[in-house]
Amino acid sequence: MIRVLLADDHAIVLEGLRALLDGEPDIKVAAWTTDGTEVVRLVEQHKPDVVVLDLELTTIKGTAVIAALRERPTPPKVLVLTAYNDGESLRSALDAGAEGLALKTESPQQTLTAIRQVHAGQLVFPQAARRWIEGRPGAPGDLTPREREVWALVAGGLTNPQIAERLGLSDNTVKFHVQHLFSKLGVKNRTEAALKYAHGR
Repeated sequence: MIRVLLADDHAIVLEGLRALLDGEPDIKVAAWTTDGTEVVRLVEQHKPDVVVLDLELTTIKGTAVIAALRERPTPPKVLVLTAYNDGESLRSALDAGAEGLALKTESPQQTLTAIRQVHAGQLVFPQAARRWIEGRPGAPGDLTPREREVWALVAGGLTNPQIAERLGLSDNTVKFHVQHLFSKLGVKNRTEAALKYAHGR
């Protein structure tokens, strides 16, 4: 049984999500809130497996909520649900440490699938968002602060699990960052990435 916590400041979206999830035999809505500042307390109380979170909460930034959740000893998986299919939303969700992104404009079935996939340890991003990332021209100047951190640690010889532990991210999120780092830098492996780092980047 997948225990889910829902956080969205639109009550109507919450109602729709609750109705959708309540009909699923393998998913239980453990709690819900329209107040982003309540999420961490509710997670402590209900211990959900997956938090479905809107990035655009009125009370607190969704990224701040994700960061607070990542500091917990056993953080829940986070699926960001957003209306914005742009690169910035995607990057901010990824950099904060979310495991997935689902669009409010997609079919409800896709949201259900995304919850199950994130719970199973997969990284979930819509095709359009992937295309946005992959279509960007690669230059070290293009790296996000998080990617620069990952690059420094790769250059220092750390493995993905070690990087994940150091940065408080999941292994999957680190793997995703490393793949994009390689494609942006135009390198094929960790050794090439480390060499490029050593040569003044």
